[in-house]
Amino acid sequence: MNRRLVCLLLIVVCWLAFPFRSPAPLIYTPEEGWTYEPVGGEGKWQQARAKDQFGVAQAGFDKKDYKLALKAARRVVNVWPLSDYAPQAQYLIGRCYEAKGKDEKAFKEYEKVLEKYPKSTNYDEVLERQYEIANRYLAGKWFKLWGYIPIFSSMERTAGMYDKIVKNGPYSQVGPQAQLKIGAAREKQSNYPLAVKAYELAADRYHDRPQVASEGLYRAGWAYDKQAQTAEYDQSTAGDAIATFTDFMTLYPNDVRVPEAQKVIASLRSEQARGDFQIAKFYEKYKKWNGALIYYNEVLLRDPTSPYATEARQRIDALKKLTKAASK
Repeated sequence: MNRRLVCLLLIVVCWLAFPFRSPAPLIYTPEEGWTYEPVGGEGKWQQARAKDQFGVAQAGFDKKDYKLALKAARRVVNVWPLSDYAPQAQYLIGRCYEAKGKDEKAFKEYEKVLEKYPKSTNYDEVLERQYEIANRYLAGKWFKLWGYIPIFSSMERTAGMYDKIVKNGPYSQVGPQAQLKIGAAREKQSNYPLAVKAYELAADRYHDRPQVASEGLYRAGWAYDKQAQTAEYDQSTAGDAIATFTDFMTLYPNDVRVPEAQKVIASLRSEQARGDFQIAKFYEKYKKWNGALIYYNEVLLRDPTSPYATEARQRIDALKKLTKAASK
């Protein structure tokens, strides 16, 4: 017989003759994966009643044994989904992930509470926890690949989180602020049109809450202003900013930010005048006298006190003489 085969048979015989017990058998739990449990402890965390099973989960959470708390809470949800303890167990799952720093996973588990158990007694608390998680991502926290590897900050995902909060609780304690934060996330993306849309929605939906509505209108004005700075010769956006700040001052004349809004409007009108002046110069360069006159006059209408107004008046006088002489 082959010598190598003989050695292999001897090893197998010895292994069968002297059995041993694994000090930590592998246990598989759905959604939790493989875990080790001490000898004699397999299954001892499992209880026959939902109440007792939830007690194990809560005790584990209180002791910061999140692995035990997670699998015990999941068993409540899976085995007794219609029990009074299922909503609390689902909430506890989210708390465990949040405690472990897995905020994105925690947010999704909290979402399940709101979807599956809309009458849960801690509905508002769940929304508040989701709001705090979204705030951390708005502040720059990175999302993780496979829940472990930080890879990037995403304002798109962050805006999506706030959007879910608003949809689940538009008039909750955190709903109005979440709507404003959607605008803030869009601004960080430099997506000013979507930022404006979010802020204006906040001002409109929460018009009966002056603090939120005024904030939405004021921020919408600033978002328009930022957009105007990126749009060469596009005076319509600057006009939208002026109109929005004007509405803000009209609706909230006693707001401490009114003087700042007035300064922004003056700056925008000056910028509009500059844009019109440049267009007028363009028409004049190509001897389009009528077009040049129209835009030089627009400079005076936009802001008669702007630095461009004096030269615009001079060019208007010169062009009128030029066109008059040409018509003879």
